[in-house]
Amino acid sequence: MVLVIKSFMAFTVPKGIKSSWTRLWRQDIILYSIVCLKTSYLCFLVLLINSLVLFLLTVTVFLSTLTPKFYFALTVTSSFISGLIFVFEWWHFRKYGTSFIEQVSVSHLRPLIGGAENGPPAPVAFSANSGENETNRQNMPECKVWRNPLNLFRGAEYSRYMWVTGKEPLTYYDMNLSAQDHQNFFTCDTDALRPSDTVMQKAWRERNPQARIKAAYQALELNNDCATAYVLLAEEEATTIVDAEKYFKQALKAGETIYRRSQNCHSQSPQHEAQLRRDTNVLVYVKRRLAMCARKLGRIREAVKMMRDLMKEFPLLSMLNIHENLLEALLELQAYADVQAVLAKYDDISLPKSAAICYTAALLKARAVSERFSPETASKRGLSTAEINAVEAIHRAVEFNPHVPKYLLEMKSLVLPPEHILKRGDSEAVAYAFFHLQHWKRIEGALNLLHCTWEGTFHEVSVYPQKELPFFIHFTAGLCSFSAMLALLTHQFPELMVIFAKAVSIVSVVGLA
Repeated sequence: MVLVIKSFMAFTVPKGIKSSWTRLWRQDIILYSIVCLKTSYLCFLVLLINSLVLFLLTVTVFLSTLTPKFYFALTVTSSFISGLIFVFEWWHFRKYGTSFIEQVSVSHLRPLIGGAENGPPAPVAFSANSGENETNRQNMPECKVWRNPLNLFRGAEYSRYMWVTGKEPLTYYDMNLSAQDHQNFFTCDTDALRPSDTVMQKAWRERNPQARIKAAYQALELNNDCATAYVLLAEEEATTIVDAEKYFKQALKAGETIYRRSQNCHSQSPQHEAQLRRDTNVLVYVKRRLAMCARKLGRIREAVKMMRDLMKEFPLLSMLNIHENLLEALLELQAYADVQAVLAKYDDISLPKSAAICYTAALLKARAVSERFSPETASKRGLSTAEINAVEAIHRAVEFNPHVPKYLLEMKSLVLPPEHILKRGDSEAVAYAFFHLQHWKRIEGALNLLHCTWEGTFHEVSVYPQKELPFFIHFTAGLCSFSAMLALLTHQFPELMVIFAKAVSIVSVVGLA
């Protein structure tokens, strides 16, 4: 027996037979798995079909129990809700110029799906960096909100209007933009290291003018050489231009000291460089406002000299539009040759266009022919070369901003110019006409030439601006109309509309299934 067991244990299966058994065993397992999967899938399909049939039967029974009154109430409610959405969309578009649904979608849904937000551009700071300024100048769109280069003083000029009329001369939106500008121009990251600058950083955020003035005095108690505190007092507390000039002179004295100190250590760290940029902003702002004070007080030649010196000292700051202040002062001096030289230097290629540039160029061209211009004579003999050049210059100006002529011709009443203007918009026209109407009146026949030629610029292409209705206004209007039509049909033909609604519902359910 032992020998038999030993001989059986010593028996070995041939190699070929062993591999065949292994292969057959694996094939059986694979076939068994496939059969099991197919069986499971068929069972799942049977269960799914049974569930769908049961669901369709349930839906059919539910729809059969609905009365025509239900469908009528449903369509009326749908029409009412879509009508409310349409009215709200229309109101929002008329007031703000954008679609509310589109705005919410862009603001909240687009970031969730990975889209980039198109936020409003940040205000441009007074930077002395040539590369930054060239890039900003090339990328700056024409139709954009800009700070008014000839903006009035709040305390000495805007406040007078409020004292007389009891009405605010500036909108909340305009003042909010100015607050953002002040924080961008007059603050930096190192303000926390100096108590006076910390106080002023809070002052620029204050909405109440009295709170801002109080904070400025607190900053001066901490540091008598706080230039930004003098700037705030000059802008808002001074009730006359003379008082504002005194404050600005104190700000200039303090600002120059701080600027020289920042120049000596600006290369030590990025924080020192940011502080130098802020101190440059303050110095340029103060010098510009001092020049404007001199212009308002009748010292026009002094103002022109200060503006020219400022443009020479900071030649890369053309984005501040100091040349527009210079143009207005030179026009007041009737130095038309100097005006032409400034226009030639700051041409439209290297600088974003403005109403001041376009209409001043048109004024100089009109000056050459306006005294002898007569519409009757021109219609008989035709226009001369100089008259053609003047008319073309007026047409170019009107194409850029078509709102200006009505203010220059006093067809629309003037109001105080805002602190910010929209290029090519009505606010820019108000700001230009407020300061330049007297220069057009001084040149005999200039307004007559403008009156005779400006309307010829308008044609179907140049109606400005044209706003297309947003998609969602069309969509909500169509949805409201369609729902109202269904409600009317349901009211007139209840039985037929019930059959139609049931058929559509069943087809929709089958399609989804």
